[in-house]
Amino acid sequence: MGKIGVIICFLYLSFLMLIITLQYIPLDLQVAFLATKQYIIKRTYYQIAFFSHVYSSMFILLLGAMQFSERIRYRFPIVHRYAGLIYVVAVVCISSPAGFIMGIHGNGGIIAQSSFCLLSVLWFYFTLLAFLAIKKGGIVQHKNFMILSYALTLSALTLRLHKYILTNTTDIHRIEIYRIVSWSGWIVNLAIAYLYIHRHKILKSLTQKAQ
Repeated sequence: MGKIGVIICFLYLSFLMLIITLQYIPLDLQVAFLATKQYIIKRTYYQIAFFSHVYSSMFILLLGAMQFSERIRYRFPIVHRYAGLIYVVAVVCISSPAGFIMGIHGNGGIIAQSSFCLLSVLWFYFTLLAFLAIKKGGIVQHKNFMILSYALTLSALTLRLHKYILTNTTDIHRIEIYRIVSWSGWIVNLAIAYLYIHRHKILKSLTQKAQ
């Protein structure tokens, strides 16, 4: 899949994500996913966690994508800087902690719950490391940690993509599919991100030796 194909796929999945988000505007405690969470949704802390996570996710998804635009980075560095700062604050202070709380009460039992909690911790960790790296002037480290962070951000899309594929191509029970995608939705992304970073390290090393 070429660059244009990736962009089209990203925009399409983001559009679907937006439709899902709009289901919760105005606030509705019984619609869509929340229909399965009636045992916990009445608790204020869960409501705060759920809606802050859902409402911030679209902005985080788009802000993160902007960070990888070379045009914005070089022509409008101040936009890159402040969009990145908002991304970090939104992940570290809002969406990741909220996702951890949601993960504790996740559907699919301990298998899915442990996955969502670990995802939230790693998301927080890589995003914070990206911020600390750039504060120290470590541009390469900052870029690598941002790649890892955004790979986890994209799990909001890939989890649903994996779920759609498995639901329509297998006879696996829906709860088992949910347990599978709770892990595959972010592990696959993280593996691809690590391979990408490693590949570029090798290419950079070969280029330097050639010079």
